[in-house]
Amino acid sequence: MAQTRDDRYFASDPTQRQMARTLYTQVKDLPLICPHGHVDPRLLASEHYNWGSPVDLLIIPDHYVFRMLYSRGIALEELGIPRRDGGATEKDHRKIWQTVCDHWYLFRGTPTSLWLRDELQDIFGIEHKITSANAQAIYDALAERLQQPEFQPRRLFERFKIEILATTDAATSRLEEHQKLRDSDWHGRVIPTFRPDAVVNIQPGFAEQIRLLGEVSEIDVSDYRTYLTALEQRRRFFKEMGATATDHAAQSAYTERLSAHEADAIFQRALKNEASAEDARRFTGHMLIELARMSVEDGLVMQIHIGSSRDHNPDLLARFGRDMGADIPTASEFTHNFKPLLDLFGRDPRFSLILFNLDETTYSRELAPLAGHYPALRLGPPWWFFDSVLGMRRYFDNTVETAGIYNTTGFNDDTRAYPSIPARHDVWRRVSADWLARLVVEGIVDEEDAHEMIVDLAYRLAKQSYRLEG
Repeated sequence: MAQTRDDRYFASDPTQRQMARTLYTQVKDLPLICPHGHVDPRLLASEHYNWGSPVDLLIIPDHYVFRMLYSRGIALEELGIPRRDGGATEKDHRKIWQTVCDHWYLFRGTPTSLWLRDELQDIFGIEHKITSANAQAIYDALAERLQQPEFQPRRLFERFKIEILATTDAATSRLEEHQKLRDSDWHGRVIPTFRPDAVVNIQPGFAEQIRLLGEVSEIDVSDYRTYLTALEQRRRFFKEMGATATDHAAQSAYTERLSAHEADAIFQRALKNEASAEDARRFTGHMLIELARMSVEDGLVMQIHIGSSRDHNPDLLARFGRDMGADIPTASEFTHNFKPLLDLFGRDPRFSLILFNLDETTYSRELAPLAGHYPALRLGPPWWFFDSVLGMRRYFDNTVETAGIYNTTGFNDDTRAYPSIPARHDVWRRVSADWLARLVVEGIVDEEDAHEMIVDLAYRLAKQSYRLEG
């Protein structure tokens, strides 16, 4: 017999299912802690925000949606995705919506289908199943809801019970939208996160990014020494604006301590667009150590996301730019690559490092043992491709026996899709409850401990890991 919607993601075993219900009930209405994500702060900086059409809200910004459609031969132009050269794309949003619904069967069994189904039902009150026949009725209902005051971003923030939401912001950002939020009389807590990838990872456009860094920091960034000074200045500014964390992306976990002379030589080559791929690898590896040193000094929690080969499809990169759903996981190695950083800071009580990775094979082999040893290290939740029911189950099974739950960080939604936030947290809370229920049924933990652990997984761990108690 199929599960009822209320019991979704719970085990079919009746004893485990009943325990999961009990645990889930305890946390389903807790506030949401959203310490890492990519929601545009402009949504919340204005009292009145224009969502645009349902396609503007749910399709064009969401690479989870259009990458699947692209994989089945649907051009991004057909989905209204803007081209870099300004070339023609579909402008009829009803037609785009119909195209998506005509192909919604492609998403069966994926987390995208779960999130959007739950958004439609629980947020917008739309019970229609996504099909070709229902496409226009769903579009009309969504368009009507988006015009109503109760669906404004700030009202949804309160309805979602978001206690705190962190955005992700370039090191060169002046954080104007965050200043508007601070100056407003609205009391939602929205904070920035310092993301310096564009001024750390040497790639095309690096020299221009360094020019912008100098401009916003008001420091003449001409060498490695002034470069570090500018980064430290920007971190202080972000912290003054409420930031508690930084975020960094690297394809590998490679770290290396360079001398100041070596680092400056690579930096100078990068400013002249003469740096090699090996220069870029070594400089990023060195800067991860330098940024960890800065976190020790200023107290910002450091997040590192490892293992994505970005923009794997050169045609999409050329026509549409970055982040068009063509990022692919790669194999990672941490035990040796990450040792130089951990040798310096892994035992420092002032340092807090949260690791994310796209190579699941490292969970039990490396990451859980590392987190289960180094006091500074915590494991972030299943990320990106593995932010799913099965991905979460594998994560728990592969990490907790070695690291325990208290060397993990609970959940963060890591989303650009603002209305998906409660749906994503709900999946985590349900899967966590079901996983704990199995431990109770199998005699691994008792009910008293499970009731405490579910609150930690759903709420407390994220708040503590990101130093959000204040």
